[in-house]
Amino acid sequence: MSTEPGWVVETLSSPRFAPYLAKAGGDLAAAIELYWWNVDVSAAFYVPLHCLEMALRNALHRQLSESFGRDDWWSVVPLRKKGPQLVADAGRKLAERGRPGTADNVVAELSLGFWVSLISRNYTRDLWVPCLHKVFPRYPGGRGALHHDLTTVLLFRNRIMHHEPIHHRHLEADHRTIRRVLGYLSPAMITQLESYDRVERTLKQRPAPPEGGR
Repeated sequence: MSTEPGWVVETLSSPRFAPYLAKAGGDLAAAIELYWWNVDVSAAFYVPLHCLEMALRNALHRQLSESFGRDDWWSVVPLRKKGPQLVADAGRKLAERGRPGTADNVVAELSLGFWVSLISRNYTRDLWVPCLHKVFPRYPGGRGALHHDLTTVLLFRNRIMHHEPIHHRHLEADHRTIRRVLGYLSPAMITQLESYDRVERTLKQRPAPPEGGR
């Protein structure tokens, strides 16, 4: 068994490095190379994820503002479960930073999880049927398929933002899902993204497994 270098033990910790070492079949050099590739591909995914999150929250906000006739639509929408608390937390965080609680600021402060929750079946009657279906009028499979795809993206995005391994995932499929959802929201943003999305290029640079490895 190879001895892990100090920077791995002190900075990453042995438990967090273990998945890379296991994937590399115990080959320390290969595990380190895989770790840095995982960092690189995670960084590459930030760009399309950024575009999707921005497009989703702004599209939902526009539609809800129009449907309820006010920018602070959350004041009149029957938010469920953690919804009211998430809005209250957003306002509190803004106040703590000395920023006004304007609708635009609240929208920017709300998490991706909040926006994805608005597509769940909990809001089918109150939000999806009367207004939010207009944001995705031709999404294959309707609300259920859309919520599944967005939940997949949300969990994937959270792994990246919490610096978790993603090398074991079907990353090509994750990339396709992100781009597919974004395409329904903003074809123009997909066009803009072409010059900046380096996910496919980075996937091709994945290090080869060590000789005799998995």
